[in-house]
Amino acid sequence: DDQVAAKPAYVSEAPLPEGWAQPGPYDQVSEKTVPAYRAAFTTKSNQSMAFRTLFTHIKKNDIPMTSPVEMSMTEKDSSLEMAQMAFLYQNGKVGAAGAAGTQVEVRDVPAQKVVSYTWQGDDTKANVAKAKAAIDAELTAKKLTSERYRLLGYNGPATPRNKATW
Repeated sequence: DDQVAAKPAYVSEAPLPEGWAQPGPYDQVSEKTVPAYRAAFTTKSNQSMAFRTLFTHIKKNDIPMTSPVEMSMTEKDSSLEMAQMAFLYQNGKVGAAGAAGTQVEVRDVPAQKVVSYTWQGDDTKANVAKAKAAIDAELTAKKLTSERYRLLGYNGPATPRNKATW
C-alpha cells in the first residue's frame, strides 16, 4: 500500500495584513510584490524573547495579531540567523510609526518586489539553507543580487511543526 505524501497546505491561524497574498506556491521559487506595510520591530536576538517583547507590545496597545511574523536574517558562519523580528500590523492606519518604548520601533515599510521560497515543515538550519540556495540560484539566473534575507513565519506553536508554513 503506497502512501502518498500529503500536499502542503496553508494553515491560517491569524489574518494576513491588508493586501497580502497567501503563502505559496510550495517548494519552488516565485516572484511576488509585497504591499507596503506597518510593523513593530525589535532587535532582541533571542527568538522567544523577541516574540514576547512584540506580543507584549501588541497586547498593551490593543493591536490584533496577524500572520506572518517577519524575521530579518543575517549571514553568520555560512548560515542565516535571525537579526531582528517584526509583527506586521493589519494596515498602515493601525498605530503610529516611531519608537514604542525602549525595545520596539514601529516602521512603515514600502512595497517591494521579492523572490520567495515557501515550504511546509520546521525552520531548521537545513530547511532555511535549502530555501536560501533556491533563492540564490534564481537570483543568479536572473542576474540579480539580494539586498537582504528574511524568514516569514506563518504559524505559531499551536500548529504542529510539520504543518508550519515558512
